[in-house]
Order: sequence, then structure tokens, then C-alpha cells
Amino acid sequence: MAAAVIAICNQKGGVGKTTTVFHLADALRRAGSKVLCVDLDPQGNLTSILVGEALEHDDTGVADALSGFTSRSLPEVVTEGLWPGVDIAPTAPMNPDPTAAPVDRLASVRDELVVAGTGRERRLKEGLAPLVDTYDVVLIDCAPSLDLLTINALVAATDAVELSEAALFSANGLAKLGKNIDAIRDSYNPRLRGPRVIVNKYEGQTVSGREALADIGTHIPIIGTPIPKAVVIKDAAEARTSLLDWGTTTARNLFAFYRDIAVQLLEVDHAAPTAT
Repeated sequence: MAAAVIAICNQKGGVGKTTTVFHLADALRRAGSKVLCVDLDPQGNLTSILVGEALEHDDTGVADALSGFTSRSLPEVVTEGLWPGVDIAPTAPMNPDPTAAPVDRLASVRDELVVAGTGRERRLKEGLAPLVDTYDVVLIDCAPSLDLLTINALVAATDAVELSEAALFSANGLAKLGKNIDAIRDSYNPRLRGPRVIVNKYEGQTVSGREALADIGTHIPIIGTPIPKAVVIKDAAEARTSLLDWGTTTARNLFAFYRDIAVQLLEVDHAAPTAT
């Protein structure tokens, strides 16, 4: 059975996409799924916290697999992740020469795609084709914008999942992204399910948080229970540590949110294509 390919996206930065993908990968592998994470954000934060071994400057990554100027395939750039059962297709290392201007290879590929010809939006889908029977789940950490990298992610995906805070401006952004997801489904990927949303950094003790959550829920299905705002979530990810291994009751309790979301992510029969 082919993998569920889940694009985690939001056009706004700072909502916690990378930490969410990190902890979801942990929850999914503990549930017995074989997971591939694809770091499609030029910032490369997921790569830095999830690779098993640090990348060398001449290692290859997603940038090389998507570029029309290299012969690398996506399976060739996949490397072992931090935990057994989790692999990662990393971005690509930055230019290591401290005297030279930094060269962000994935950002360069994003610019390359702007002027590329027919099929530019399907490069990731074609790259993943040899891998989807190897894994149970593919999690794509998208850039915080609707650029050609994110479009590639949504064209390759079986499920579009938005990540949002429970705040008014975030709810407005969800609606705009939802319309773009609908357009991609109509034009490129008719089998794309969703969008659905994971609510992150939830402050249920505030009136504004509760009102924003209610507003989100009237427009888009929410997956699982909103993840509370908690410093330990980011701290554990930056320390490359599972919440279950962090050593506090709070961290262990927070893991349950990701476990429940992971279960719902795979209940694809309940995620038929929807319009916003």
C-alpha cells in the first residue's frame, strides 16, 4: 500500500511546523509506521534536528533531487533520521566557506523552478514515486509561503494539512491557503484530500484563543485536540529529544496530543476532498 503523503503547510512563519513534524514523526514511528520526512523549507531546520548524522558540506539533499542541473534522484539523497523507523530527505548543506556569501541551495532551486518549463510543479511527486511503497507515511515540512516548493509538496501529497495558531490573523490566513489548496486540487492533484488543520500553541485560558478556535472549527476540520502552548515542545525538538524521553510529566502528557493527531492523520477515509 502506498504511503500517505502529508504536506504540513502554512503561509505564515513561526507557527511551529518544524517542531510539529518532528514530534509527529516520533509518534508515528512509535505507532509502528515507517516514516520519511522531507525538508522542503530552505531554512533547513528540520534537517538540523532530525538527521541521524550531521551532513558534510558536499552531501546532497532535496535541492539536488529537484534541480534540473543535477542527476541526483530523491532516493539517493534520503538518509537515516534520528530514530529507527524515521528517514529524512534533507535540504542541502549551506556553503561552508566562511569567506564566501552563503549559498542556500534549496532557495536557489526554488528560483530555478520559477523559470522552469512544463512539469516544474510535479518534480517532487515524480521524485517520491520510487519511495511511496517503501514507507507508511511521508511528512513534508513546507516553507512558510505558497511558492513553487510548497506547490510541489501539494501536488505530491495525498493530504493537505494546515498548521495554525488559534488567533484571528491565523484563521484569516487559513482561509486564503485553503483557497489555494482547492486551486491546486482542481488544476494538478484531484486526489488531494483536505484541507484539515492542526491547531498549535493553543491558549485555552484566554477568551480570544477560544473564540479563534471556534472560528477555525466552523470553516475547516480540526485534527485531534489543539496542542497547548508549551516551551518544552520547542526545547525538546531543538535538543533532538522525544517528549517521552524528556523526563518530565508535562512532556509525557504533551506527547499524547501528537499520538492522537498521528492516529487521525492516517484515518484517510474521513479526509475526503473538501472545499473551503
